[in-house]
Amino acid sequence: MSSDVTKETAFQNDIIAEMQSNGWHIGSGTGYNREKALYTQDLLDFVQNTQDKEWQKFKGIFPNDTERHFLDTVEAQLKKADINATDVQSRSYGTLGVLRHGIRTRGVRFSFCQFKPENGLNPDLNAHYKQNICRVVPELVYSPYATKTELDNTVKQAKKWRIDLVLFINGFPVATMELKSEFKQDVHRAMTQYRKTRLPKDPETNKPEPLLMFKRGALVHFAVSQYDVYMATHLNGDNTYFLPFNKGTKDQGAGNDVPDNPNEYATGYLWNEVLTPDSLLNIVGNFIHLQIEEKEDWEGRKYKKESLIFPRYHQWKVVNNLVQDSLAEGTGQKYLIQHSAGSGKSNSIAWTAHQLSSLYDANNKKLFDSVIVVTDRTILDAQLQDTIHQFEHADGVVGRINNKEGDGSKSEKLAKALEMAQPIIIVTIQTFPFVVRAIENSTSLKERKYAVIADEAHSSQSGSTARQLKETLMIEEREEDEQLSSEDVLDAVMASRKGSTNLSFYAFTATPKDKTLQLFGRLPDPSMPPSKTNIPVAYHVYSMRQAIEEGFILDVLKNYTNYKVIYKLKQKIEEKDATVDAKKAKTKLNQWVRLHDHNISQKVYIIIEHFKKNVMGLLNNQAKAMVVTSSRKEAVRYKQAFDKYIAEQNYANIQAMVAFSGDVEFNQNDADSSHLLGQKFTEANMNPNLKGREMRKAFDSDDFQVMIVANKFQTGFDQPKLCAMYVDKKLGGVECVQTLSRLNRTYPAKAESGTFVLDFFNEPQEILDAFQPYYQTAELADVSNPDQIHDLCSKLKASGIFLWTEVEQFVSAFYSTNKSSAALSNICKPALQRWQMRYKQAINDYDVTKNRLEITKRTGEPVLIANAENEFTEAKKARDSLEIFKKDLGSFTRFYEFMSQIIDYDENTIELEKLSLFARNLRPMLREQIADEDEIDLSNVAMSHYRLSKLRQQDIQLKANSTEHKLDPANDVGTAKAKDKKEDFLSVILSRVNELFVTDKLTDQDMINYVQTVADKMSENTRMMTQIHNNPREQAMLGEFDTALDDAVLDSNTAHMEQMTQLMSDPAKMKQFAHIIYDVLVNKERKYF
Repeated sequence: MSSDVTKETAFQNDIIAEMQSNGWHIGSGTGYNREKALYTQDLLDFVQNTQDKEWQKFKGIFPNDTERHFLDTVEAQLKKADINATDVQSRSYGTLGVLRHGIRTRGVRFSFCQFKPENGLNPDLNAHYKQNICRVVPELVYSPYATKTELDNTVKQAKKWRIDLVLFINGFPVATMELKSEFKQDVHRAMTQYRKTRLPKDPETNKPEPLLMFKRGALVHFAVSQYDVYMATHLNGDNTYFLPFNKGTKDQGAGNDVPDNPNEYATGYLWNEVLTPDSLLNIVGNFIHLQIEEKEDWEGRKYKKESLIFPRYHQWKVVNNLVQDSLAEGTGQKYLIQHSAGSGKSNSIAWTAHQLSSLYDANNKKLFDSVIVVTDRTILDAQLQDTIHQFEHADGVVGRINNKEGDGSKSEKLAKALEMAQPIIIVTIQTFPFVVRAIENSTSLKERKYAVIADEAHSSQSGSTARQLKETLMIEEREEDEQLSSEDVLDAVMASRKGSTNLSFYAFTATPKDKTLQLFGRLPDPSMPPSKTNIPVAYHVYSMRQAIEEGFILDVLKNYTNYKVIYKLKQKIEEKDATVDAKKAKTKLNQWVRLHDHNISQKVYIIIEHFKKNVMGLLNNQAKAMVVTSSRKEAVRYKQAFDKYIAEQNYANIQAMVAFSGDVEFNQNDADSSHLLGQKFTEANMNPNLKGREMRKAFDSDDFQVMIVANKFQTGFDQPKLCAMYVDKKLGGVECVQTLSRLNRTYPAKAESGTFVLDFFNEPQEILDAFQPYYQTAELADVSNPDQIHDLCSKLKASGIFLWTEVEQFVSAFYSTNKSSAALSNICKPALQRWQMRYKQAINDYDVTKNRLEITKRTGEPVLIANAENEFTEAKKARDSLEIFKKDLGSFTRFYEFMSQIIDYDENTIELEKLSLFARNLRPMLREQIADEDEIDLSNVAMSHYRLSKLRQQDIQLKANSTEHKLDPANDVGTAKAKDKKEDFLSVILSRVNELFVTDKLTDQDMINYVQTVADKMSENTRMMTQIHNNPREQAMLGEFDTALDDAVLDSNTAHMEQMTQLMSDPAKMKQFAHIIYDVLVNKERKYF
């Protein structure tokens, strides 16, 4: 009669057989000492075989009953482990401490495990490594309190005293495994078994179970079935916390795929990959560590807790792969690790840094002289030092380059650390560009080899720091308040330096941008250049989807509510009208409305009442919220309105802090700001209750419940008690994901209560479009076209601003042995003078023709006005072309340096290298003049109507396996064109914005979006676009225009029902709308012809 393969026994036997083939010895319960929780003969054999000299010394001290004395000494060191201890000294006790550090007794030092030597210089160590004894014991009776009666009882009763598999290294218990056959019970039953019957204290005697005590006994406990694996490192009855230990599926979801080989188990990786003797020894030696964290109980009381960290599968896999591939591929490589929030990147980075810093090649030479970790997180600094100290047990391995530690300036400390080849050097993102420069400018350092690990997705720069970095790295222009992310800096540094075989980059990020993927991604076919069929991909992925499904982060797109603002503006004095740039005026008007007291006070009312009703009572009244504003001025106004409303309502326990960079001052064009003129606002004077505390710590206290931010704390800010976010800012792409992801950290009871997003600015589809690319693996839709650089090179040459002989002279002078600053500036001067002379003339022509146009408009003569308009247009083009020349210099340098990292331009394109160097140095010398028309006076504007309406509350659903959301590469380099500024009277612009759609459901932004939607649809009709190009307005609108307009409006009905209904029911409104669409299409048709 054949055995039942569906039973747990068959599963267990298969595992044992495969473990035995992987090098495990099979043991039995008779060799196990239940009181000491040791497989004693293995321990004695290892010590006597590898340390005979020390054993003989010990035997001289205890000549009688030596083995008992020895085992008692080992047990005493194990029993010193205190589950509540949080001090460094206690880490030398317990199983991990004894295995890693051994013991010293009576002047004799014993080690109990030989981890794999870093190099082959000591043959004895390699011999001892091979003498490690790895043993698996099935059906182990583990409890010293199990009586003979109980053991002689039925198998079912005795089962509670047995553990299916226990793994020992040199006699010390390292792992336990409870197995379940899915045919009978699932893996959760194994977890229940651990919680209910595998108790760290015997329930009858209340005495400790040596094998199951935290720190004292086995280090990790696995619940295993054919489908899933879970692990725990601290058995604590019903409070035992299990983490998934699954590989993840091919679609980046939770769980495990069915293996390709039908005769293998989906969980076979556990014993065939992770728990092989070599791998488990490496995990004990280089991964497992104790981590002290400050925790908080349900009532808000803080306490310290020490956890034992065992790597999750994806952490173990990526660190192992990085180490092995770094060894196989050598230096000069790039690795992009896309690991979601909740993946444990901090530990992955610490393990990677430690193992790379002690990596030796086949010639027993260190692969890297130093490992440089780039991060702005102080928590990672401390964690790195603490973690690595547990492995190395030595000081000076990790050095931090900052102003707080050590003597001398940051640059002096950096130079010293590099010169001394400190194994691990931690620098901030601001310091990193100068690290690369220091290495490249030093003959000795340039010859050394470095690993750069970038924790780049967690931090960002704004204010003066960002401006300095942009100037240093030539990062493209951005809005004043826009953040500069660490990923931007890393990409710029990486692109600005030529490929070096001595520098390897390891970039950890949850949200890689297209540039990051192109710079750091790996080509499926390395022998071929990047292309649409050979697109760079991440080296390793742990997806947002898997993190959500495994419960490590929350899905923040549930409970998403969007609002819309409707307003109507007017001029206070109608006669006081002015001609302004229409597009700029709309932007300024929008900013004016956003700072308007009524706009902010209405939103503050919704925010506070929503927080009071839905949020503040969560997490035992510890819940927090964040308000995300568009600018520093808005943040200041929000804080003032917040404080005012709280005071008026006399609300208790709702206090806000505000976070922004630098100083804020208002001007007369800011709405409702006359009472603020002349005042300077800072974080310090707007947060008097901080009382000197760092903002993160203060916000974590009971003193503050709401944080109002302007481009601060939107990345790298982990506050698990954050339950709500109120968004009043345009969010898109990576910034959207990183901002809303501040909500995704887990906290007791937070998953049940959920999170809230109230959005006053964005559409649900826009949020979905931002998140979807990062839900699974971020993918590029295409790669950048390297040939664009040749077109831009020709465009720059054709400008006539510089001569090629000047470029050649500059390059020769730059690379001469005695480079002179004076010589370089003198070579650049002719090009600078040509540009300045033309620019001065262009500015003069612009002013003259603008004045002439204004004068001729008053005559009412069509011919004169048309001629004046043509002259003004030509003058403006001349001015704009010179400003675009400066932009093109920057675009050329950035794109060339970026692309030269990805592809090899052949030697015939050496002129690209020369022009890049010249352009990089000429560009900062060219200084534009701010034209008068940039100033728009809004002092005559007033708001007459305003309404803030809630549209819809919904759960935004992320889709698995979406092929629509890929990252588009930048392929528009050097295509900047002069802005076609349409000028009009301010009153006309106001009326056009206000009057077209005045309903209680639509906003100004809706109107603009709708115009673009219809215009985009109509522009697909090439015949109609040709008619617009070849005919004046009246004739063009008689052709196919009306039919195309009707079709476009009808096609838009799903997303824009309200607008369509109004237009189709009101011919006059449709006619008015047609003329607006015509204006938009006239601008579009210039792109076609």
